[in-house]
Amino acid sequence: MKRTVTTSMLEIACDDHGPADGWPVVLLHGFPYDVHAYDEVVPRLLEDGARVLVPSLRGYGATRFVDESTMRSGQQAALGQDLHDLIDALSLREPIVAGYDWGGRAACVVAALWPESVRGLVSVNGYNIQDIAGAMQPKPPADEYRLWYQYYFHSERGRRGLAADRRTLCALLWRLWSPTWRFDDATFERSAASFDHPDFVDVVVHSYRHRFGLAAGDPALQSLEGRLAAQPPIRVPTVTLDGADDGVMRSGGDASHATQFVGRHEHRVIDGAGHNLPQEAPAAFSDAVSTVQRWSRPGAP
Repeated sequence: MKRTVTTSMLEIACDDHGPADGWPVVLLHGFPYDVHAYDEVVPRLLEDGARVLVPSLRGYGATRFVDESTMRSGQQAALGQDLHDLIDALSLREPIVAGYDWGGRAACVVAALWPESVRGLVSVNGYNIQDIAGAMQPKPPADEYRLWYQYYFHSERGRRGLAADRRTLCALLWRLWSPTWRFDDATFERSAASFDHPDFVDVVVHSYRHRFGLAAGDPALQSLEGRLAAQPPIRVPTVTLDGADDGVMRSGGDASHATQFVGRHEHRVIDGAGHNLPQEAPAAFSDAVSTVQRWSRPGAP
């Protein structure tokens, strides 16, 4: 069932699957993807008794800002606040939050700042909360070249390039980030329709500038960004995942973040999968979610 959930900032387009009394899970997509990333994950979770919510992030699909004057921010605090507001608006009781890329960041933010509101976490690429204060510290060259698109968006040339031909640019990122995934044009087009959102370019560009300290954040979210600057630990049960063939985040990057997970935590590397892990390896992703659900059951070992 497709529905719209209204919060103080957004009218969130959300796919709502399964029984109202199922154990709740919220699945969150990344950039540049959309809710179709979970088309093969959802039925697996429904078989396990879940109620599955799949929202479109701000700047994607049919999600819209309530107020035209609201800053079109793509910062991490905005993504986390949106998820927290969605959980509250739907009166979800301790859902598992799961995602990758931007969606994984939103899930990590909520798990870190509002642990009482969630049952557990699944995050691709480990601890996904940005250290903006340290963003200008260079990475090894083998990692830096993978971030070319972020540096491209730092310039007005990059903004104009994304606005002029978002489909070609995003399809290129799909191929670079998932080099072993053979998707067809129809698969890409199903998701690419979400990029026609009137605020897509503004939200994307702001996200990649803010994370490097090159753009101011939304003043309404300043206090949350202050809390995230402390790199808060995540205490809820968590499974983290890496695709062994991820073309933007090298597999094994979770190792440096392991100390940020102070509750029950397991890390898995998925062979044959790249950056869009739920769409490339839906069984592995759904199994991670179901694992966190089993951990949370009374009497679980």
